[in-house]
Amino acid sequence: MLDVKARDPSDPVRLDELIEEERDAKQRDRYRAARLALGGRSTEELMLATGRGRTFVQQWAYRYRDGGVEALSPAKPKGKPTKLAREKEQAFKARVLAGPTADDGGVCALRGEDARRILEREFGAKYSLQGVYDLMHRLGLSCLRPRPRHRKNDPAAMAAWVERAPLLSARPSATTPASGSRSGSRTRRGSGSRGRWRGCGRSGAAARRS
Repeated sequence: MLDVKARDPSDPVRLDELIEEERDAKQRDRYRAARLALGGRSTEELMLATGRGRTFVQQWAYRYRDGGVEALSPAKPKGKPTKLAREKEQAFKARVLAGPTADDGGVCALRGEDARRILEREFGAKYSLQGVYDLMHRLGLSCLRPRPRHRKNDPAAMAAWVERAPLLSARPSATTPASGSRSGSRTRRGSGSRGRWRGCGRSGAAARRS
């Protein structure tokens, strides 16, 4: 015989009402196991009455014994990983567009894994890597491939050359004959890089505003 006693004098009536109202068969049998245990029935009698196994009837009879009627509802299953709330999307976008910070481990550009880490650490949102890319796309960031660097393009050598180069005058000398070409180069309007981040897709491409 199961040693289960009513935790509250009103529980038998309450359990009868729950059994009557419940439409889910499994949940109804949880209530029935607890109610029959209160009537002094044995485990075998609970098994025959509910058509459930020994573990099932004992589990729910003892769940009532230890926690009352409220304990007879199964624990809620864990949901999907936390996603970024809509109201936080623009803050995350601004964070990525602002570029790496000291907390990003000294990287010079943010990649997909960095964005995923930022989402979890700073915004409490867990994403898969593909989920990060989908989010970035939805937030208006498109992919572009970085310009390839020539093998002879050594940044250190270029910096040294600039240090040794003669100063250029602010304007051409009056004795310099006019020509149709001008020395130096001019930056094309709109060629500046804005809001880039690396890691859009598995190719490691950078990203920018659409």
